[in-house]
Amino acid sequence: MASAGHVADARQLIDFARRQAQVNRLRFGEMMGVETLTKTVTDFIQRYTQVGGARPFGVALVVGGIENGEPRLFETDPSGTPYEWEALAIGENRDDIQEYFEEHYEADLSLDEGIELALRALASVNEDGLDPAGLGLATIAADTEEYHQYPLDELGDVLAEHGLLAEDDE
Repeated sequence: MASAGHVADARQLIDFARRQAQVNRLRFGEMMGVETLTKTVTDFIQRYTQVGGARPFGVALVVGGIENGEPRLFETDPSGTPYEWEALAIGENRDDIQEYFEEHYEADLSLDEGIELALRALASVNEDGLDPAGLGLATIAADTEEYHQYPLDELGDVLAEHGLLAEDDE
């Protein structure tokens, strides 16, 4: 999961999602699917739009994972509506980055090509290049379902490889 908006609201929703996934695993002995988890979270979010005395959550979430061997990517908004995407941006410069994805995304990208697309989309709205300290990069390989969090030095190498490293960091 990734978030844009109020950090405290995101933490509450991520904790809720973790609890629901754990309950599902204990109750049914299997992992909760990405779509089911997203809909569980958006149902919870939506309840806060109808209750007097409670404010809605001020956060958008990206929920991603592998379900039945296929990558799945969802967005939630503060109204509690889920949207499924193949490439997605939330937060600042969302419209420009989404436009970049619409122009450059192809369904058959490899994992490395997907990483490059994502980084180039971010660089398209940042003229000075990208600073590894200001980014986070994690991947889930569809074939192995292996999660990989890139450490700063490895992220710097990936940025340099694609010519996207900020001038001060080269």
